[in-house]
Amino acid sequence: MPLIQDENRDTPLHRIRHSLAHVMAQAVQQLYPGAKLGFGPPTDDGFYYDFLLQRPLSEADFPAIEGRMRAIIAEGQEIAYEDLPPADAYRRLEEMGEPYKLEYARELVEKGDLTSLRFYSNAQFVDMCEGPHVAATSELPADGFRLHSVAGAYWRGDERNQMMTRIYAYAYQTAGELEERVKAVETAKQNDHRKIGAQLGIYSIREEVGKGLPLWMPNGAAIRHELEKLAYEMEFRDGYRQVATPHIARQHLYQTSGHLALYADAMYPPMKLQEEGEGGGEPESYYLKPMNCPHHHMIFDSEQRSYRDLPLRLTEYGSVYRFERAGQLQGLTRVRGMTMNDAHIYVAPEQLAEEFKAVMELHRRYYDLFGLENYYLRLSLWDQDDPKRRSKYVDNPEAWAYTERVAQEVLEDLGLYYRLSKGEAAFYGPKVDFQFETVLGREFTLSTNQIDFAQPARFNLNYADRDGARHMPYVIHRAPLGTHERFVAFLLEHYGGAFPTWLAPVQVQVLPISEKFEAYGRKVVEALRQFFVRAELDTSQNTFGKKIREGVSRKIPILLVAGRKEEEEGTVTVRRYGVEQQRTMTLDSFVELLRAEIAERRHVRE
Repeated sequence: MPLIQDENRDTPLHRIRHSLAHVMAQAVQQLYPGAKLGFGPPTDDGFYYDFLLQRPLSEADFPAIEGRMRAIIAEGQEIAYEDLPPADAYRRLEEMGEPYKLEYARELVEKGDLTSLRFYSNAQFVDMCEGPHVAATSELPADGFRLHSVAGAYWRGDERNQMMTRIYAYAYQTAGELEERVKAVETAKQNDHRKIGAQLGIYSIREEVGKGLPLWMPNGAAIRHELEKLAYEMEFRDGYRQVATPHIARQHLYQTSGHLALYADAMYPPMKLQEEGEGGGEPESYYLKPMNCPHHHMIFDSEQRSYRDLPLRLTEYGSVYRFERAGQLQGLTRVRGMTMNDAHIYVAPEQLAEEFKAVMELHRRYYDLFGLENYYLRLSLWDQDDPKRRSKYVDNPEAWAYTERVAQEVLEDLGLYYRLSKGEAAFYGPKVDFQFETVLGREFTLSTNQIDFAQPARFNLNYADRDGARHMPYVIHRAPLGTHERFVAFLLEHYGGAFPTWLAPVQVQVLPISEKFEAYGRKVVEALRQFFVRAELDTSQNTFGKKIREGVSRKIPILLVAGRKEEEEGTVTVRRYGVEQQRTMTLDSFVELLRAEIAERRHVRE
């Protein structure tokens, strides 16, 4: 069955990681009296714990903490738990001097209507925690963990809260598994998109411009152009119609869409504008658009629609702006200004399943092209039992049931593996996210599809059926290539900066053996650029050997050698990235082969 069951968290490795987090907290409180506890969960490769400390902490402190942890493990302390009613739990946390745990305890009780809270203890260390843990510290592998980094983390992830110190660690059942992970991470760091992006001149983020607002350098802009060209061609064949919309809109638009009621915290504050000639009335508020969908709804509503118009597929690489918290910004994967491969498909109810299926298949075609395989799907549903559901979702149980059923049946019909995620839906309907991992093991959403039953009603969108009656369409929101920012970041890491020729910022670099052959090299570049090949001529004073090394370090797919023999015979000698063997061919033959390779978007390593 394609549904992936939720992982069983009560596994030996999970218990080890969770218990080691407690042992680290115990060690930190012993070494640094007065340390206050935040959260300390297991992770996919270890654990972390958040502390409020009275002194700064650095990696230089790790040996002392690790040594104290191993001493605690050697003591074989028994780990036991007890359940306390809320009033007793609050009193316990007050006596322990743990204000952050107390805050969280009160929230758990209020939100979950709990009758008790669990506390685990070993020796003098006590922590409020749901578990599970090992029975004694002697069961923990003293050589299976390693602290690896320290970072700042706002309490509850909110930058308005106290900044805490977070210590990360790897943890495995054996020393061998730990070493494998450490080596893999060190290798992966070489492919971090922030490092490669700087090396290849892809993007820059400047304080003068603003946090999370990337500037795309010429090399990055070339990649963006190729992605947009790819999307235009594939979507054109699938019947999409391209539109363009402004970057700002009046407050009224986002009130109608529901964004101001349900999404305002993620929006930039309004611009107050006074129109000329309006005689001293109240200024009007304009917002940077956080989503393209309200604008596309206005395009749908700009004329009378009929069933013959459906499905209507409107697409745009539209720029949107979201005021992400500063602590969550990271390179290109988390930004405040982004350009999205967005489309909104307006369908009659009987078209919904088939069109949603076509969107999922479009995703697969894209991912096959890029050679992306290691991902899974997450079907996010609403949580009708959430006490805050009226402020999180459009409250229409019947519509939720229908659209969630359609989404799940499509995934089943296509044989796609997916996980259910209750409580993570968009406020207007269920969504299917494509989940990937970064090279450092952090999971993120690369692209998404959503079914919307709410905004068409808010905007009174309708179409005339065969009998002339007006009906409301459903809307599919989809973005197979996500945003330029996140998708390029992922591709940088996926390819390690060595893009296939069709996507590479510089596709060909011509290397004259000496200055005497620059004229021939320029002729080669001009011949290539006639066919829109991104070709450059290396006119530096570097030795020929250094020119080759620099071309390789820039991961240019094709280096062309231009010397006396090539000039006399009208040929080029081709050196491909990652390929030892060189080939010499006529310039005309090379141009023909290269044009076909780029047009077909082939991956060539020969």
